[in-house]
Amino acid sequence: MKTSRFLNVVWDYFLMTLGTLIFVMAWTSFLQPNSLASGGLTGLTTILDYATKGKIPMDFTFATINVILLVAGFLFLGKSFGFKTIYVIGLSSFLFWFLPEYFPFLEVVDPNLDKIMIVLIGGAMESIGIGLILLRGGSTGGTDIVAMILNKYWPVSPGKVYLYSDIFIISSLLLIPVEQGGGLVNMIYAYMMMLVFSFGVDFVVLGQKSSVQLLVFSKKYKEIADHIIYDVQRGVTALQSVGWYSQQESKVLLIILRKQQMSEVINEIKRIDKDAFVSVSSANSVYGEGFEEIKSGPNLKKTRHIEKK
Repeated sequence: MKTSRFLNVVWDYFLMTLGTLIFVMAWTSFLQPNSLASGGLTGLTTILDYATKGKIPMDFTFATINVILLVAGFLFLGKSFGFKTIYVIGLSSFLFWFLPEYFPFLEVVDPNLDKIMIVLIGGAMESIGIGLILLRGGSTGGTDIVAMILNKYWPVSPGKVYLYSDIFIISSLLLIPVEQGGGLVNMIYAYMMMLVFSFGVDFVVLGQKSSVQLLVFSKKYKEIADHIIYDVQRGVTALQSVGWYSQQESKVLLIILRKQQMSEVINEIKRIDKDAFVSVSSANSVYGEGFEEIKSGPNLKKTRHIEKK
């Protein structure tokens, strides 16, 4: 048991390290070398750096704001979140300095390369990196912490939190001269980056939580139901049905699965009954045992004091 737990912790930190590297490279290799910005705390600190011509350096504002948000993370998400986030923030701060200093050849500055392509690559890399970090309970700080706090208590996807906060941050590029990385054109590129990132992080974070609903029509419904319950360890509901052409009564199996289980289950159904008919539909939100918890806000208990007359 202890060995398994240790390996899980090692796996968590390996994926967070990989995600942090991908996230930082999105900025140091693609966005910053081409004077591009985006949303989030990294985008905000970059914009401040551009606006003040380096008088308010990115690393200073990044660290200061993150300290404040870390306190909120400890209060709402627990000590384990805070420790993982401190690790990621420390590692990302180091990599923001280390990669440009010792690996300048990783910077992609090519006048023949379309900026739209740079935005797409940078947005995809950042969403993959942050998605891996969020999946293992960590954060790069900034709006990541805000997104995780909201997602813990309300059914709000991380991508939407980024979307709304980034709209405000990116709009500030209009206040910066073009030669310093601002202006309308760079704002449009930043919005493109924001959209790519928002959809990408939802795909990475929520993709493993996607569910499907199966309706199985088969004469061997008992064997199939037993397989789902005992081998797949998912619930099955048998619905009474009547074939209108044959007028024969039977059972239709209603099954909810994780998307990654679907292929294996369908193959097993076909093995049990090659004539089985299976209908598959997406289930965007599934709440209950074995799936997601219903989120309706913080569980704040109010105590009423009743005075006895």
